[in-house]
Amino acid sequence: MGVRKYYLLMHFIIFIWGFTAVLGALISLSPELITWYRLGLAVIFLYAWKKFKKINHPYTWYDFKHFIWNGILIGLHWWMFFSAIKWGNVSITLVTLSVSSLFVALMEPFFFKRSIRWYEVLFGVLVIGGLYIIFQVNDVSWKAVTAALAAAFFGSLFSVNNGLLIKRYHPVDLSYYQLLSAFVLLSVIIMIQGQAHEVFNITWKDLLWLLILSSVCTAYAFTASIEILRKINPFTLILSINLEPVYGIILALLILGDKEKMSPSFYVGALFILLLVILNGIISVRRK
Repeated sequence: MGVRKYYLLMHFIIFIWGFTAVLGALISLSPELITWYRLGLAVIFLYAWKKFKKINHPYTWYDFKHFIWNGILIGLHWWMFFSAIKWGNVSITLVTLSVSSLFVALMEPFFFKRSIRWYEVLFGVLVIGGLYIIFQVNDVSWKAVTAALAAAFFGSLFSVNNGLLIKRYHPVDLSYYQLLSAFVLLSVIIMIQGQAHEVFNITWKDLLWLLILSSVCTAYAFTASIEILRKINPFTLILSINLEPVYGIILALLILGDKEKMSPSFYVGALFILLLVILNGIISVRRK
């Protein structure tokens, strides 16, 4: 596959991620159960693919510690992501989630032992200010905003870690063991919250959406995004991922209708934040 095809694949994956948020709104289950089903079914699909492709590399306990830690991060990310959608809506969640690349920029100095850049701190403050302004004008749930910010933080930490792990592990193995770890985490959370009896209380419609969510939007997209990192540098991927809110909000307006309509100031603020994040990515790529 040529580099151009990897760029097309990258945008297709980002489009799928935008649709993931819409599926979260369409499924009637709780955020915990949506995440649990998403992880469980994705693990089954990945296990079947591992067997079909005969992917079976030996790993040490040191390797599994990395898988488990990153699995916990992705599990928390998706749990908070779906919580934000249920407490707010797709538009609010995706706009708030767009700060992820700025979180990554602020985390990198600690992971890669470099100094903090002044413009990254400035952009971070401006983005937070932009979020505050549009959420003051629009009637939003701060509980949803907090959950989306938590999802952005966990997702950013996960992405930085995976940028290091992909150099050492097969993408299918990496995806499988991380998602399996996340599934175990969500199983514990569901038991603690007393939702275990609701696991099989599911409609056929929800099951259909969950199958799409776990196969196309998780098992396929998750593994493909890791494979993309082999051909496209993380900065380009992070920069392009900022289109996810654009794809997701358009899909939400088309599919969910009035529930997703916000005031004009919301879209102006969202565009301001998106431009800041893109500008940060451009400066980072040029510095590299």
